[in-house]
Amino acid sequence: MRVLAALSGGVDSAVAAARAVDAGHDVVGVHMALSRNRDQMRTGSRGCCSIEDAGDARRAADVLGIPYYVWDLSERFEQTVVADFLAEYEAGRTPNPCVRCNEHIKFEALLDKGVALGFDAVCTGHYARVEIDDDGVRALHRARDAAKDQSYVLAVMGPERLARAMFPLGDAATKDDVRREAAARGLSVSAKPDSYDICFVADGDTQGFLRERLGSRPGDVVDADGTVVGRHDGAYAYTVGQRRGLALGRPAADGRARYVLEVQPATNTVVVGAAELLTVHRLTGERAVWFDDAPRAWRECAVQVRAHGTPVPGRVRAASTGAQDLEVELHEGLRGIAPGQSVVLYDGTRVLGQATVAGSGR
Repeated sequence: MRVLAALSGGVDSAVAAARAVDAGHDVVGVHMALSRNRDQMRTGSRGCCSIEDAGDARRAADVLGIPYYVWDLSERFEQTVVADFLAEYEAGRTPNPCVRCNEHIKFEALLDKGVALGFDAVCTGHYARVEIDDDGVRALHRARDAAKDQSYVLAVMGPERLARAMFPLGDAATKDDVRREAAARGLSVSAKPDSYDICFVADGDTQGFLRERLGSRPGDVVDADGTVVGRHDGAYAYTVGQRRGLALGRPAADGRARYVLEVQPATNTVVVGAAELLTVHRLTGERAVWFDDAPRAWRECAVQVRAHGTPVPGRVRAASTGAQDLEVELHEGLRGIAPGQSVVLYDGTRVLGQATVAGSGR
């Protein structure tokens, strides 16, 4: 097959491309430039897509003996991932930009361009597995290394795009094994630190980034009965479950810590309360993506609402409004679920579907 290998400049994508070469595929490496104002060097382990990263990707391609290109997807990235990030926070929701990047960039813009150029698949360094069911259907599964599993952020791609995706690291036992393999192959990125946090917020200051883009919008922080207990500089900077940085002027009567229970963008208000008020047992989701037929009756499953969160038992069904919406009942309560988060549903290691959390209830 003709394979387009996405080379981020990190060790995972380099080893994934190497394994695709070993498998006999005709591999071409491509680095995605996602920012028009890229730093020369990355800041430690924060961020990615620096000019340094592009250089590391080129050197990896040279070692592997494959062609290498840089594709400028910065405008598409700004218009989709960054714009969605800002709009969601402004609407009082908590988005996951990695999910949106996989949806709009890696498995839409990159894949679509690759297919148009005659490539059969896109290869990335994600930790997830693709398995063929007995009926010949490709299914997305958790990675062998549970600590590195990224099926949660990949679930948004859906079955059609999964058919053109390759994840050669899905069977890797540990990240240390991948680093040793990179070193043995002579890849200079073998000891390069992993990137983390939001790639376009390289300093890790998400609130600062939001204030810079959305401006100062002072408002009230209130408790569950509406009593004003503090002030904020922008409700968009808060998320459900947050405890730190509330700067409350009045302590709770019982002396216990308070958490963000709700963000109300219409009134620019942040509602806080006791920890037990964060627990929910029901979720609704929108923009659902199914890897199987949307279940009309309740189906038992495992429910995960954070990229590295622990899945909990529950059940799911398509909502009466259609397969694009779903309802989830949790057999065990979960705390701090915010609208805008992704909810991913599993049957064992197999991904059943994904949606964006629209609401929750006790």
